Amino acid sequence: MSIGCLLVKHLEATKQTRRSPGPALARVLEEEHVPGPGDVLDLVRRGRATTRGGILEVTGLSRMTVAQRVDALLEARLLIEDGTHGPTGGRRPRRLVVNSDHSRLVTATVNTTHTTTALADLSGRILARDSFDVAVADGPERTLHEVARSVRRLLAHPAAGGVPLAGVGVSIPGPVDPETGRPSQPPIMPGWDAYPIPDRLTDEFGVSVVVANDADAAALGEQTVGYPDSPALCLVKVSTGIGTGIVLDGRVYAGVDGGAGDIGHVRVTDDRQARCRCGAQGCLAAVAGGRAVALALSELGIPASSGRDVGARLAAGDADAARLTQEAGRRIGEVMATVVSVLNPGVVLLGGALASTPLLAGVRETLYPRSLPRATRHLTVALATLGDDAASVGMARLLVENEFSPAAVNARLA
Repeated sequence: MSIGCLLVKHLEATKQTRRSPGPALARVLEEEHVPGPGDVLDLVRRGRATTRGGILEVTGLSRMTVAQRVDALLEARLLIEDGTHGPTGGRRPRRLVVNSDHSRLVTATVNTTHTTTALADLSGRILARDSFDVAVADGPERTLHEVARSVRRLLAHPAAGGVPLAGVGVSIPGPVDPETGRPSQPPIMPGWDAYPIPDRLTDEFGVSVVVANDADAAALGEQTVGYPDSPALCLVKVSTGIGTGIVLDGRVYAGVDGGAGDIGHVRVTDDRQARCRCGAQGCLAAVAGGRAVALALSELGIPASSGRDVGARLAAGDADAARLTQEAGRRIGEVMATVVSVLNPGVVLLGGALASTPLLAGVRETLYPRSLPRATRHLTVALATLGDDAASVGMARLLVENEFSPAAVNARLA
């Protein structure tokens, strides 16, 4: 569009809005945004256009401009050309794919009693793993010290391939302020509130650090791999505590300050004995979380102190663990009935240490009867399938969307 046309649109906008010309012209220019290399990369990454011709069709750019954008991405090794694609007659277009080996990502899934780290490529494929026992109750300094040691071990792994590290992602069992990436009053993480996790690890490795709630990360991982077309998915993580990750239209919904989905602290009983680790009484986590089930097992003479211990008992076929876990599932289903009625998701998944057939049966027993048929007629309630990898895959996706967003790539290749 010519400058003259832009000025005409600017004058019309000024007359209609009676505002100062600066913002009006800025709006016109914004409407005329020309896709840069980052926008082209995003089209390829999302599968919306995978050839030069496809990019031409989607963007409306000239052939020369498309060639410039693609060549810049090829030179930066962000894209590679992979064979041919299309009809057999004539010259066949070469397919463009994201170079998953352009750089590496490292994720850390911090749980209440242990942490798992993973090395991934830009497709989210996990290349190597490491794990170690550390309690979040020991505080952020010790935990992040061990995380840093584990990250260095992964970067020395042959799968690191000698390519640069693009970012580090950390998921934690508590709410995260979406503006700062810091823990936001996490109920079961003493000493972590407002701790600058991103700053601590950026100083250590010199790369961008993304922090998210563990259930959010796991929900995004499960959605990415198993339900990419689902417009609304919830994952209930039942481990020592209980939390729900919510993914709407392919994006994590964290709420205003990171507290969305924190169903573990919904009050479900007036029993004074049901004291939660957050300090309140009657929370769902206090009666149905892994720690509550572990306490009930201990009272039966079966040693257990965490959701991880309960999960081990479930895997061993312990009948008491199965019975108590199913009872916990019923309590969780009561709360999830409200979540389903509010969000009307297409998928509800159960993950975490207690994810099992008894838990699934218990949730279904109460969720369906307490919800309107309209809210559940297209609902799938199932066990999550990725296990501990779910949060790693989700954090890898968040890192890619942060580090390789259209704006970030456009700025990098400007």
